[in-house]
Amino acid sequence: MSDDAVPDFIRRLWRLPETPQQRGRKSTLDVETVVATAVQLADQGGLEAATLPKVAEELNVTAMSLYRHIGSKHELLQLMMDAASQPPGPEPAAADWREGLRSWAIDLWTLYQKRPWIPRVPIYRSPSGPNQTAWLERGLSQLASTALTAKEMLSGLTLLSGFVRQSALLQSELEEGRDGQDKAESERDYGAALYQVISAKRFPHLSQVLASEPLGDDPTNDDEPDRDFTDGLEVILDGLSVRISAAAL
Repeated sequence: MSDDAVPDFIRRLWRLPETPQQRGRKSTLDVETVVATAVQLADQGGLEAATLPKVAEELNVTAMSLYRHIGSKHELLQLMMDAASQPPGPEPAAADWREGLRSWAIDLWTLYQKRPWIPRVPIYRSPSGPNQTAWLERGLSQLASTALTAKEMLSGLTLLSGFVRQSALLQSELEEGRDGQDKAESERDYGAALYQVISAKRFPHLSQVLASEPLGDDPTNDDEPDRDFTDGLEVILDGLSVRISAAAL
């Protein structure tokens, strides 16, 4: 593929040489500077702090001058997400695919805890940048020794990455809703209040759950990722295990 065949957005994601400017004064900006500034603003104040006008103000330029380097506001978000999604250092050798994927998912979860604005970025495209591609490659390497087809491996990673992303987003939104209240206390208050207003006749299963396993009564280990996340992760890995075993027959 020639350089001319590479779409401009992909060129920006991979920091390929930009098309030389034909007229006017040479720009003092580049993709790296614009994206790094936007990521810094998002790290400091969330996604709403990294709008085009705010990035332009930080760089002391006009918002229109940024479009030459980032294409559009949607592309800026994708550039930010990839730049901020650096995979961790060399991964330890995993005993098997399950341990490897568990580690992969927990590392991705940890990234989202460090930068909670990342899962808030709308998904407009499949993973295309170098960092997102590195995450995909690492996930595929855990499944390469199984009998899954290429399509099945990609489907499994799509499911797993979507679960991690949604879990992190849900946790972040619930924390905002608690407004400083302790998680266990908030869950106990929620469970107790809901139990008082529902009827066993109309909601027999939920009523039984609330009566037998009160929310907020299951202590979590502060040294581990959130228990709701890890429990759900194991359910997905259980499902993949069944598929992998069936593929090996």
